[in-house]
Amino acid sequence: MNSSPRVLIVGCGDVGSRLGLQLAALGWAVYGLRRQVQVLPAGIVPVRGDLDDPALPAGWPAGRLDYLVYATAASQHDEPGYRRAYVDGLTRTLDWLAAQGQRPRRLVFVSSTGVYGQDQGEWVDETSPTEPSAFSGRILLEAERLAGNSGLPATCVRLAGIYGPGRRWLLDQVRQGYRVPPEPPQYGNRIHADDAAGLIAFLLQRDAAGQPVDGCYLGVDDEPAPLHEVVDWLRARLNVTAEAQARVSRRLGSKRCRNTRARAQGWLPRYPSYREGYAALIGAEGVELSER
Repeated sequence: MNSSPRVLIVGCGDVGSRLGLQLAALGWAVYGLRRQVQVLPAGIVPVRGDLDDPALPAGWPAGRLDYLVYATAASQHDEPGYRRAYVDGLTRTLDWLAAQGQRPRRLVFVSSTGVYGQDQGEWVDETSPTEPSAFSGRILLEAERLAGNSGLPATCVRLAGIYGPGRRWLLDQVRQGYRVPPEPPQYGNRIHADDAAGLIAFLLQRDAAGQPVDGCYLGVDDEPAPLHEVVDWLRARLNVTAEAQARVSRRLGSKRCRNTRARAQGWLPRYPSYREGYAALIGAEGVELSER
């Protein structure tokens, strides 16, 4: 490209903002669309927009738009809420692109490993069958197909359980004595929010450099792990000895996702396992507490 790439991140929340900052630091022109633009960090041009409103957002970037990243999250976690966020919202976004005569070089749709229905600890990659039992996975698959049939080069990035600053559920549960039985093992997959953003940034840079980008990637760290192992490690790290009466996990699935495709193209997670990621979170908490 002769000039700085221009990217619009639709649904510019936590991961989208981290992505935008990484790209802005590389000299990209970054636009972030969301309802409450006042929370966007400096460096991201705000675009106030509502995916439930068919009107083109007033701040929609004019002219060339090189990339579009659709990274919204459902605000209501029921079937209608998921459909509005992922299928209806993406449809509306594609309509806005067409109305503006814009044709990005690539559409990146941020999806989830929830599109896989495997629950017996199976290993999963981009070629594995997608047969989700939950409505959330089925709707995400429908949205992935919508992206793939949009007429634009499209890539789906299926992220696993995102953790990081501001995502404290597991840490809070462990501090309250949360335990998980070791049998049967409940394998989980996760990715730090910075690595989730970093993977998308890596793929966009790869495309901008004229290198091939596949249609699907799994966004996970290097080490899927049984939930009881993660919880026990956190208990030891946090010096938690109390045990809650209920030793029940809220997780239902159990699969092990591979990031082989992304790593083969040169992406490396900053936090290769839960140990590095949670150690950084716990360390940041300690610094925060000491500065109060």
